[in-house]
Amino acid sequence: CFGFPLSIFFIVINEFCERFSYYGMKAVLTLYFTRFLHWDDNFATAIYHTFVALCYLTPILGAIIADSWLGKFKTILYLSIVYAIGQAVLSVGSINDLTDHNHDGSPDAIAVNIALSMVGLILIAFGTGGIKPCVSAFGGDQFEEDQEKQRSTFFSLFYLSINAGSLLSTLITPSIRASECGIHSKQECYPLAFGVPAILMAVALVVFIIGSRMYKKVKPQGNIMLEVSKCVGFAIKNRFRHRSKKFPKREHWLDWASEKYDKRLIAQIKMVLRVLFLYIPLPMFWAVFDQQGSRWTLQATAMNGDFGFQIQPDQMQIVNPILIVIMVPVVDSLVYPLIKKCKLNFTPLKKMTVGMFLGSMAFVAAALVQVQIDNSNPVFPAAGQAQIKLINLGAVPATVQFKPQLQSVDVAPNMETGYMTFETSKLKSLDIISGNENKSEHLELTETLRYTLAFKWVPTGINATWVKDNVTSKPEDGKSLVRFINNFSFTVNVTMGDMDFGKLDPLSVSNYSVVPNPGWSYTIKASLPQYTCTVDSKEFGYGGAYTISLDDCVENKLFVTHFEDIAPNTVHMAWQIPQYFLLTCAEVLFSVTGLEFSYSQAPSNMKSVLQAGWLLTVAVGNIIVLIVAGVSAIKEQWAEYVLFAALLLVVCIIFAIMASFYTYIDPNEIEAQFSKEEKKEDKKDQDSNEKEAETDSRL
Repeated sequence: CFGFPLSIFFIVINEFCERFSYYGMKAVLTLYFTRFLHWDDNFATAIYHTFVALCYLTPILGAIIADSWLGKFKTILYLSIVYAIGQAVLSVGSINDLTDHNHDGSPDAIAVNIALSMVGLILIAFGTGGIKPCVSAFGGDQFEEDQEKQRSTFFSLFYLSINAGSLLSTLITPSIRASECGIHSKQECYPLAFGVPAILMAVALVVFIIGSRMYKKVKPQGNIMLEVSKCVGFAIKNRFRHRSKKFPKREHWLDWASEKYDKRLIAQIKMVLRVLFLYIPLPMFWAVFDQQGSRWTLQATAMNGDFGFQIQPDQMQIVNPILIVIMVPVVDSLVYPLIKKCKLNFTPLKKMTVGMFLGSMAFVAAALVQVQIDNSNPVFPAAGQAQIKLINLGAVPATVQFKPQLQSVDVAPNMETGYMTFETSKLKSLDIISGNENKSEHLELTETLRYTLAFKWVPTGINATWVKDNVTSKPEDGKSLVRFINNFSFTVNVTMGDMDFGKLDPLSVSNYSVVPNPGWSYTIKASLPQYTCTVDSKEFGYGGAYTISLDDCVENKLFVTHFEDIAPNTVHMAWQIPQYFLLTCAEVLFSVTGLEFSYSQAPSNMKSVLQAGWLLTVAVGNIIVLIVAGVSAIKEQWAEYVLFAALLLVVCIIFAIMASFYTYIDPNEIEAQFSKEEKKEDKKDQDSNEKEAETDSRL
């Protein structure tokens, strides 16, 4: 088909579906841990990076199975089945109603959900990791030797399908997650958010099977990684045996393997080890890079995602693949040629060093954003303190005096004050003065709590009500809270959208309820004794808390006043774009160049060894994050960002020093030299055999 083997179209479609499945599931994973399983941020981060680390450790196992035992086709087939089962198990494990027998909206046996989720993630890790090294190589196997151009086009289509799957899934699955579903209670729809990737993985498997008769299936030919491991192991073992000084030293410790392995293989392994030595500092970059899906997503939950339409916190990850698609061609066709024209020797290792530096700067930018978020957060009372907010619901100005002689506050009609902090041991009472009336309140406040004092002047005196706010922190997960206060002189029944706040007596306050979609406007309905009044609410900000006063009703139109108890998220998600931009620049310089450098410095038959080494650095990087998240005593998130930025900067300097001692080689020249020597030896052997044959014939 158009000069291509028909089989490769099945492989490209399979890859698109598989990448959609993986990135779609991964995009919502951190919020699933914190919001559904209710794990704290550090534990959720640790488990997330454990999963990613496992995804990058298993490709080595997949490559060995494919090359030494099952072959690529069977490895992809069997592990894709494991992968699809894992996605299905994860989706089932996220069903809230699975163990919610009392229908209260919370699982009665959360351990069941956790167990299913962990089993699902382990199966996914083995599935996605195991097929990772096989699919692209299997696609390459479909071409004949003279189809180099078509093979190159295939790899372009292959990586395009990866980016397309990543882009679409990161956009779609967070939107599905943000919707509500459930049998007995409506909550964030994780079963569908994980279910769609599970369906796509099943589609990927079916598509792959449909094309099975068209594939060219190359038999397993042995795995070079095992051969390299055996050679290195024998060299170390032989060197240890001959550690006595009576044995002469050899030029390189690998030369101790020469008794068993040929010189060409030893020379090839030496080339690989020179590159692998440079890999030692690289995990620190991945420790920073992979926090896009954990710490940066959690950071986005405390930010304002209003772009004219609402962006979900886990959708911000889409910035990276979008920028990659734009920047790779720009850097290749514009930036690098410009640097070359300026006659700057911008070697691959220098590019990687600059990439690490930019990665460090990305986390400095993240720290600055975090400082802004922390500064915008409300200050809650500390030990020995309490906070009081005043709301004047009447039409007459009032003055409140805090005693003994602490302060005096004026409150205008239908207005509120901010929360004022007092030492509970010092504040004994207060007086409310409004009109010609004076009301005294004796106080016994509980420390670390917030209180709201709502009052109004009426002809018969001053009516007042005290409310414990029962909110000790800013609403999590970007949710908003709302409550109502009845400013009528009679009992009313209050609803807002589908939420029922029940009957409220005069000047009584409802409990806070979670607003399902803070960006929406809801119809507030107050059922009075003889008629019903309605009004549309204002849009609620994300992460805020509000009190709505029901003030009056004229011609069935309800008049209300919105009071802001906790300010919504004010730092905009757009402020994350600079850190994503810096990290994407770092990825282009570091990751793309790193692979290119590795392949240019490795012999043709050792590419898979370096690929395994590269994936191992990603796994170790994620292990670093889970260790830091698990043992770090740092309480401030901005300080943790600064720590990672500093560590990467130090590693960047170490890598720059190591790189300065590296000498670039051409593996093809070295291999050609070995081929020449082998030909000479073969010729000598041939000449020797001919002479022997001639001597024998004379005899």
